Amino acid sequence: MKRCGIDTYIVSDRDPHMSEYPPERWKTRKWISGFSGSAGTAVITHGKAAVWSDSRYFIQAEAQLAGTEYHFFKEGLPATPDMYEWAACETEPTGTVAIDDKTISYTDGEKIKEYMATKGIKTVFGFDPFDTIWDGRPTIPDGKAYEYPLQYSGEEFSDRRLRLLSEAEAKDADAVLLATLDDTAWSFNIRGCDIPYNPVTVAYGYISRCENVLFIDEAKTDAALKEYLNRNGITTMPYAAIEEYLQNLPEGEHVLADPDRTNHRLASILAEKGAAIFAASPATLMKSIKNDTENDGIRNAVRRDGAAMSQFLCWLDENIGKTPISETSASRKLHEFRALQPLFTDESFATIAGYAEHGAIVHYSATEESDKELKPEGFLLLDSGGQYLDGTTDITRTIPLGPLTDEERRNFTAVLKGHIAVATAVFPAGTRGAQIDTLAKTALWKLGLTYMHGTGHGIGHFLNVHEGPQNIRPDFNPTPLRAGMTISNEPGVYIEGSHGIRIENMILVKKRADTVFGEFYEFETLTRCPIDTRAIEVSQLDEAEKEWLNNYHAETYTQLAPLVDEKTRLWLAERCAPV
Repeated sequence: MKRCGIDTYIVSDRDPHMSEYPPERWKTRKWISGFSGSAGTAVITHGKAAVWSDSRYFIQAEAQLAGTEYHFFKEGLPATPDMYEWAACETEPTGTVAIDDKTISYTDGEKIKEYMATKGIKTVFGFDPFDTIWDGRPTIPDGKAYEYPLQYSGEEFSDRRLRLLSEAEAKDADAVLLATLDDTAWSFNIRGCDIPYNPVTVAYGYISRCENVLFIDEAKTDAALKEYLNRNGITTMPYAAIEEYLQNLPEGEHVLADPDRTNHRLASILAEKGAAIFAASPATLMKSIKNDTENDGIRNAVRRDGAAMSQFLCWLDENIGKTPISETSASRKLHEFRALQPLFTDESFATIAGYAEHGAIVHYSATEESDKELKPEGFLLLDSGGQYLDGTTDITRTIPLGPLTDEERRNFTAVLKGHIAVATAVFPAGTRGAQIDTLAKTALWKLGLTYMHGTGHGIGHFLNVHEGPQNIRPDFNPTPLRAGMTISNEPGVYIEGSHGIRIENMILVKKRADTVFGEFYEFETLTRCPIDTRAIEVSQLDEAEKEWLNNYHAETYTQLAPLVDEKTRLWLAERCAPV
């Protein structure tokens, strides 16, 4: 920093594609700070260093940063300073703040530049010291990419191309720049293995009336993929050629680029040429609205996933207190059951298995040092999922391993009431996730409790387990919920030092009826796996809530019983009995 005249350096947690889970090469914030959560930003000056992250990682970040020179700031709390304000205060007027413009979106990069300018501070883009200071920095991954066939995608590339171009033309653009890995994979009907748990490949896409270009390194394409690309009129260019390509676009060509999901370097090239039309990527919304083939695939995937979960939960009930089981060994056992299912390729994220007080760490990840042995008492919070060729799954169950306290049962029941309130919601077209979020929390609020993570996130179709643009959370999101969107329903509550509870199912937005007030929607619950009734204070459920739970369990038994062995079938019958 001194050598380059940099006073303050902002270290993003993103890669050039704004990925939530970047390849190892771009996990620079983790490398420089030691904090390994999936969300967080470091700011480093010549005398101070700090990390900001959200409520999912409050406990984890404090533990991982303890004893270091990094101060941890909890995002979303009133006492927490704004990161840019803090950076400006720690930088002398006329000083410089730097960031790697490949690892920040155009929107955020411009915000930093404009804010710092008001303080007389210069913003330097393109500063990336990690090739110099990170000994053995990983290279860009070179896993093989492959065609994602029509039997799973339900739509040919040629049709997706035309839909994308139609949306671009509606905004007076001639082409679409596909900057995120999942938008690129979905648009071109390809998948890959470059990032653990996310079946994507490191590549950019460019689709215009004249050509379809996939910017992907040669090492990642085999004969089968080349044949598919040639057959569909898709040209390949080296991954690194994207910048030169955009710099040399024909005069007058206008490109639709998403300023929130395109890195500042590429978006700036388009802006400086006068070629940029900044708007949300049409691929993002299209991808979120699943077609019939995708939805049927997801229904099949969650059934097989529910069978694996049921086999695991049966095994856990049978062995708890008799066989040594820890958080990590339980995760491995669950993986074994999932791996036996047809079309399984990987987990959809690293399993979160938090026993007792570890359940209160929202995105807890057990290590060799923290690994707790499970005892026949209290709660195990188990958040996991699978990647199947026909769908991605995400499920959380909070499992009573033995006697519970009155507080644990009360809290579990309140979380369940919120879960049911979302599952049974009926709402008009145009409803946003923020309006649904209140339903999930009402029962908790009555107890003086709440949670700070989102209630629901979009889920990809054999793609990233976290997908937008839809969500259910208190922050205003202009994207309304639409038929065909898959979302999670996962209210929870976390009592630090004691226990954590979360109940998560996948839900699908479906049209319910046409009325004089327009279309109304409802949710179809997709996930099939028992919700443990041993933890419920049944007296706190009303008749409608009990009816939903009993119907859910009856349908769960019907769908899963044919897929499991006799021992698990008997276990299912017990766990799915009416309350």
